Amino acid sequence: MLAILALAQAGAARDLADFEARLDKGGSATAVLRDWCAERHLADSPVIKAERDLSVDKPADGEVRALLGAAPGERVRYRRVRLACGGRVLSEADNWYRPGQLTAEMNRRLDETDTPFGAVVKSLGFHRRTLGVEQLFNPEKRTAPLPHILVRYRALLVDQKGAPFSLVVESYTADLLED
Repeated sequence: MLAILALAQAGAARDLADFEARLDKGGSATAVLRDWCAERHLADSPVIKAERDLSVDKPADGEVRALLGAAPGERVRYRRVRLACGGRVLSEADNWYRPGQLTAEMNRRLDETDTPFGAVVKSLGFHRRTLGVEQLFNPEKRTAPLPHILVRYRALLVDQKGAPFSLVVESYTADLLED
């Protein structure tokens, strides 16, 4: 039984490393999740939806404001979502962003739709700058089932000029790997 568990955990570790390599390329997490969902047939339609959690609000503290380069008094908004493909929640994300750096239409879509942030701001030609990665899954421990959160990323989204406009903390779940 331990040998089977070890093989399963090794496979999960390889799959997670593959996912992280894709994410580390600096593009949109939404696009990475959509492609992952499609390749692994996690849902009939590989559409990523942002299930907004309106019950949570985390005002931007000094560190968040500094990372975003927000001017004194500049508004910083917060959005908490679960990114899902079909019935699977692949990521839980906290997002602080500078609405003044986005168009009115982008802000409307973030407020009124289940469209993920990365899809809404795609036209900005942004890229990710990873600030930190916290590994919460250790295949050496050989525990079953997998922990709910496997890995947590902290990243800035920056525009084509290198100006930050969003800080994300993304917690990727075991639903990424489980069949």
